[in-house]
Amino acid sequence: MKPTVVLVGRPNVGKSTLFNRLTKTRDALVADIPGLTRDRHYGHGRIGDRPFLVVDTGGFEPLAKDGIMHEMARQTEQAIAEADVVVFVVDGRAGLAALDKEIAVKLRRAGRPALVAVNKAEGLNPGVVGAEFHELGLGEPHPISATHGEGVRALVEAALDTLGPAPAEDEEGAAVADDVLKVAIVGRPNVGKSTMINALLGEERVIAFDQPGTTRDAIDIDFERAGRKYRLTDTAGLRRKGKVFETIEKFSVIKTLQSIEEANAVVLVLDARQEVSDQDAHIAGFIVESGRALTVAVNKWDGLDPYVRERVKVDLERKLKFLDFARFHYVSALTGLGLEQVFRSVDAAYKAATANLPTPQLTRALIDAVARQQPPRHGVFRPKMRYAHQGGRNPPLIVIHGNALEHISDSYRRYLESYFRETFRLQGTPLRIQFNVSHNPYADRKKPAEKPARGGHAVATGRKIH
Repeated sequence: MKPTVVLVGRPNVGKSTLFNRLTKTRDALVADIPGLTRDRHYGHGRIGDRPFLVVDTGGFEPLAKDGIMHEMARQTEQAIAEADVVVFVVDGRAGLAALDKEIAVKLRRAGRPALVAVNKAEGLNPGVVGAEFHELGLGEPHPISATHGEGVRALVEAALDTLGPAPAEDEEGAAVADDVLKVAIVGRPNVGKSTMINALLGEERVIAFDQPGTTRDAIDIDFERAGRKYRLTDTAGLRRKGKVFETIEKFSVIKTLQSIEEANAVVLVLDARQEVSDQDAHIAGFIVESGRALTVAVNKWDGLDPYVRERVKVDLERKLKFLDFARFHYVSALTGLGLEQVFRSVDAAYKAATANLPTPQLTRALIDAVARQQPPRHGVFRPKMRYAHQGGRNPPLIVIHGNALEHISDSYRRYLESYFRETFRLQGTPLRIQFNVSHNPYADRKKPAEKPARGGHAVATGRKIH
């Protein structure tokens, strides 16, 4: 099992920058703004031949009694409890702060191996910059620069050395990663995405707070259900573009859209107690354009009377009609109602998105579809479809070959999509159809009288002169 290295410290000391350095990614948002990271953020790191898990945490204020800072402190304390070794990041340029001393007391009581990383030490005398941090009582401070990478390798090697010899590496690690189903949980702010993830995991893994915009970063969480491995991504809520004012929130929107594109499947969470908004439709449209397998979870369904529930269903059918390929589930993330069915649909949608569609079966389905309803004529000609084959997966792409297919109408394209979806049970995934027009070698052949003689214009001009 890989050792877990947890990064803790007060706000804005560079924990997320160090996380990105260790994981060689840009997974954690970084900006010169205190309190940017709020949830635990997991990543994979490696020093030489030693792999490890690294956990980024929010700014730690142990004495916070309520509000979002209290929830962040609870997250950090839980991460410390899970840690094999803790790296306590402090700011070498700001010096020792009273909050640093409070955190050090917490770490000593936790009983986990801990090292002090004096960040932002580039250009400073190592002995001088770390001197005052001996007062924390956590051993020799390690001057580093997370931005430039100075001293980071020595720090991590020292942290891993506290755990003893490295265990034998799991040779199946790479293969396991390919089997993980990546599922992004997306939706508007405060619809219950984090609450849903906590209900699935059975623990308060991410902060669920009655305040829009609580989740700012895209948080990856690995878990296993019914023998299958998943990687859930809790994303920041997407607002209308005119409502996104903070720099932090603009970064969060980008991370959410990236999470959708990188996912294998997406769960779109809607709020049953609010009307379906244009923003819900925009998010759904982006998911469809990205070609991701989709399941819709209508949250906060508990406590609604039958009349309101019927009105919600009518509103969904009217405003999200273009999602007729997806399964809708009416759930309560708070009580766990319907969440089991959501993940059954996620599995089914991903299976449909990656289905193998043999060419003979596709061509037979195409022939049956045309026999049931032929494409409309264009002038005196009717488009003729000859055969079909699969051109891609996730989403499925069906390529149809024939003549005059550029004249196929959008309504007939939708008819074919519906027919293929029903025939091959492709519910839960967008389906794309591409028409390839066969070239007719006789169509552009000019008549003999129009064919210029050798010499071209010179001969023709000579005839006109005569």
